[in-house]
Amino acid sequence: MKIIVTGGAGYIGSHTVVELVKSGYMPIILDNLSNTDIRNIDGINKITRKNIKFYNIDCTDSNAVKSVFDKEKDILGIIHFAAFKSVEESVRLPKKYFKNNIGSLEVILEQMQQYNIDNIIFSSSCTVYGSPEKLPVTENSPFKKAESPYGETKQICEDILNRSSLKTVSLRYFN
Repeated sequence: MKIIVTGGAGYIGSHTVVELVKSGYMPIILDNLSNTDIRNIDGINKITRKNIKFYNIDCTDSNAVKSVFDKEKDILGIIHFAAFKSVEESVRLPKKYFKNNIGSLEVILEQMQQYNIDNIIFSSSCTVYGSPEKLPVTENSPFKKAESPYGETKQICEDILNRSSLKTVSLRYFN
């Protein structure tokens, strides 16, 4: 019951990895540590009393991701947290966000297709709703024009997933 957790060393990812272990799954972390620190991996291992598999790779690196899928067998699904997440920075550096946030999903989906894995949980954002006309927002509320490149990347990723034949869930966080 292997689950690949991209961005698994980050705040939400690391907590998810701990809960996966508690629930009997075997998480495999893919993270380039751009938004976190190796100490989180040490913390996960200490909390779970296990040595969780960790690959220090960038999820936009197709060859590196492929090498993990080649090495690990019988993967049940993916939880994709790996993304840049600053709305402010995305306005200054939109290409960085499009390349990373969309590119990492495309690389993951390519490997999922190659290895016949059809379960993915996607870490999205409430920014997909733009400025909603009606509150409170529900998951059936329509998407409006994104107010940042970050939000636009999440809209595009959800659209890619919605057009796929995969079993998908998108988590839209509200702060």
